[in-house]
Amino acid sequence: MYSNNAYNIYKKNSVNFASKEQLLLMLLDGAVTFVKTARQGIEEKNIIKAHENIMKTEDIFIELMATLDVQKGGAWARDLMLVYEFINDQLAKANIKKSIEVLDEIIPLIEDIRDTWNEAYKLSKRD
Repeated sequence: MYSNNAYNIYKKNSVNFASKEQLLLMLLDGAVTFVKTARQGIEEKNIIKAHENIMKTEDIFIELMATLDVQKGGAWARDLMLVYEFINDQLAKANIKKSIEVLDEIIPLIEDIRDTWNEAYKLSKRD
């Protein structure tokens, strides 16, 4: 019981004291986890598990879109917004159809986004 409580406190503090970059990486790690769990739910014919995890992934990308400053970011940010919108559209499609195939198309894309941001974060820490 104590160790579980300590872990929850650690998790809460890691979020409370994380930088914007670290929070972004946490969100993207969550997106990868949730979309893979959704895929597993579809395989298991567990519609609730699939739906809930697709919705969690959609919520993450909605948050990413809401916080993306396309004015300051210029063309790069507008292009990224299009990618985020595409992912959200595909997630909605996968949720309606409970389609593993659609998820299989976007899982590598979500992983690539996470890996790219992770690499950018590492490079920014070198300076």
